[in-house]
Amino acid sequence: MDYKKHLETAWNLTLKSIVPLILMTLVMIIVSFFTLGILAPVVMAGYMQSLLMLLRTGREPKIQDLFSQMRLFLPLLLFGIICFIAILIGFILLVLPGILIIAAILFFCFYMIPLMTDKGMGLMDAIKESYAMAMAGNKAEHVVAVIIFVGITAIGGSIFIGSLFTQPLATLFFLCIYEEKAGKRG
Repeated sequence: MDYKKHLETAWNLTLKSIVPLILMTLVMIIVSFFTLGILAPVVMAGYMQSLLMLLRTGREPKIQDLFSQMRLFLPLLLFGIICFIAILIGFILLVLPGILIIAAILFFCFYMIPLMTDKGMGLMDAIKESYAMAMAGNKAEHVVAVIIFVGITAIGGSIFIGSLFTQPLATLFFLCIYEEKAGKRG
């Protein structure tokens, strides 16, 4: 996997559409904050689909795209609640099981949201396909991709203003990886 090429593609697309991406990211953060995170997965799904269209066709992202995946509200809310309970139990037992649960969710469900928006899959089908994509090929490449995504997001997330720039970059990088993996799987 050519991480440099994916990072360059993500960087160039981010610079090309910087203003709409910053506005979309800002609205996504505000909506997620004021709904106490309840709408966060749904607006993230719309965000990812909009950026996937930017990657594929060069279509400029629009703020309205954030709300284009509202059909996924209940499945993503259910998934979020189940993950929250599993992580909470892990942290109650000891800190390490909670961290391991977070790592497992990140590793196995990394491609879940794009599969739900792009391919129109249901929750369970998307989880199964995401698992298959994560386990296909070189697993170390997948681990490095997850670490790069989390690293870019964490660096930007340390300062609010930074996340407005790094979230689109990290998401576009992630979607480049998704495109490559989905292309290999046919």
